[in-house]
Amino acid sequence: MARLVSWPFSRSDEQSFERVTPDEAARLRDAGAQVVDVREDSEWRRGHIPKSRHVPLRQVPARVGELDPQRPVVVVCASGHRSQTAAKMLAKLGFVEVYDLKGGLVAWQRQGLPLSG
Repeated sequence: MARLVSWPFSRSDEQSFERVTPDEAARLRDAGAQVVDVREDSEWRRGHIPKSRHVPLRQVPARVGELDPQRPVVVVCASGHRSQTAAKMLAKLGFVEVYDLKGGLVAWQRQGLPLSG
């Protein structure tokens, strides 16, 4: 599947998440994974992945309780940078399966996958 990325949070603690392609993210979503869009409000309004939840990156720590840590979660942003930060947070918080959409919404659109909004 995707390349595993590991991120150290301290010298003795390491958390990880997987980076996935748009097609893999779509399959995960269709299989019941939570899709979390961490872009800002104005970006969200211009279009987002159907069935995704909007939680801007700065709000992730305060709103993490809205997500189920036992279900897979795919994190998306515009190009993949903010989503990696959010994926690190969720992995550190104990989410069992965390995926980052490689290339973000830009890659999703290039694959011709649908948008809502």
